[in-house]
Amino acid sequence: MKTKEEVVKEMQLVVEQMRLDDIEENPDSENEMFVCNACGEEKPLAGSVQYGPYRLCNDCVLYAEVGFELGQIKSIDDLIEAMEDRRLEADCEFLRKEQKRLEN
Repeated sequence: MKTKEEVVKEMQLVVEQMRLDDIEENPDSENEMFVCNACGEEKPLAGSVQYGPYRLCNDCVLYAEVGFELGQIKSIDDLIEAMEDRRLEADCEFLRKEQKRLEN
């Protein structure tokens, strides 16, 4: 059985390769942005994955795949729910930036 560290290192390599493959297939994907359904941040399309109704950025794909591999999450909904606070932080940060922009 693999250690947690081995699982994380293995998944980091897999997820990074997915990102590189996407860029090789479509170089624009590195600059095309979307809002990740898990973390709520604007991230590059490269390396993102569609899980049912949710699109996750490359970073969150890593969290999801490690979580699945380690049995910490059973479905993508578990990850979405666990990351709710992070999405709220991202939303608040966006609102703060927007407020500053409007004040200037």
